[in-house]
Amino acid sequence: MRVLIAFDKFKDALTAQAACEITRDIIAVQHPDWALELCPLADGGEGFASILTQSVGGSWHDVEVSGPLRVPCVAGFGLVEFSRLPSAVKTRLDLPSTEKLAVIELASASGIQSLSQALRDPWQTDTGGTGQLIRAAMDAGADAVLLGLGGSATNDLGLGALFALGWRAEDAAGNPVPHAHPASWSHIHRLVPTDLTLPPIRIACDVSNPLLGPRGASAVFGPQKGLKPDDLPRLEAEMARMAKLLGTAAHRPNLEATPGAGAAGGIAFAFLTAANAHLVPGFDLVEEWLDVARKVETADLIITGEGRFDESSLEGKGPGTLTRRALELGKSVKLFAGSVDVARPPLGCEISAITPPHVELPTALANAATYLVAAVRRAI
Repeated sequence: MRVLIAFDKFKDALTAQAACEITRDIIAVQHPDWALELCPLADGGEGFASILTQSVGGSWHDVEVSGPLRVPCVAGFGLVEFSRLPSAVKTRLDLPSTEKLAVIELASASGIQSLSQALRDPWQTDTGGTGQLIRAAMDAGADAVLLGLGGSATNDLGLGALFALGWRAEDAAGNPVPHAHPASWSHIHRLVPTDLTLPPIRIACDVSNPLLGPRGASAVFGPQKGLKPDDLPRLEAEMARMAKLLGTAAHRPNLEATPGAGAAGGIAFAFLTAANAHLVPGFDLVEEWLDVARKVETADLIITGEGRFDESSLEGKGPGTLTRRALELGKSVKLFAGSVDVARPPLGCEISAITPPHVELPTALANAATYLVAAVRRAI
């Protein structure tokens, strides 16, 4: 029996790598004759940079940067030889004459997982650390950047990242406004582009939300970042104003409605506008990078899962897409998730919610490894 173990993260509980290793260890004891292959998944959020970098033998670089509340933290980026990437990935990225590609995830520097619930406040957080990672990667020799979005604590239109890359803000009198978090936006009258020449940037994300409106960054993702309902109209209005200022300064106006522009609090919009970045589908890129299709074809059983499996998981996210493709090939699929909320599970997929009934979320997160062990033992 050939088994492909391909988990995404259990958010705030288990990394994708940890979930894969736990499952492998259980199966190896129960079925020592089975051939087990691990393939941790990532869609642009936590684990994206390390998983992709490690898979092609790239180098990892830790950097001290500014966290989402401007408290120093350690984040990192991968540096990979572009020539070592699969041809499908090279085609998808469509990068000119690239030798060294930096692989960066916003979540490591500006991620919501670094903040407790009490500290989450989109008026106060910014993406400065993500911009610092890009700058550090450029200094290390990167001539192109792949930026994974997901798990952000920010709703700053990516201005923090742009400021770290040399953009400036001025008030009505022409005085500098040093901060990028939305609480400071009322002072900003003008944005000034950087003199720094940025490398080509590709943004990996599976979000199709525009920047503004009922499906925009603030309305859809703001609440999970601490946005109070009464504050939404004011933040939305300020976001629209700042987007116009950025479009004017970069001479690339009216990109607010671009699908995906609202990803990670608008940082996608920032780099689309200020750096002519291109969006690429996150899971499709990861699938090609990790050669997932071949691994699925050669496996008899696919084991996958994530922290929460719901309707959104069936709309382009890693485990859902992997499950659909495996079932199309007639493979057996077992899926494990912390919680399950789907009206119509994929036909032929055995889904297990690992958390016992009536367990509160904090307890579930703290005991996710134990629950996963028990669920795998029952199912395999």
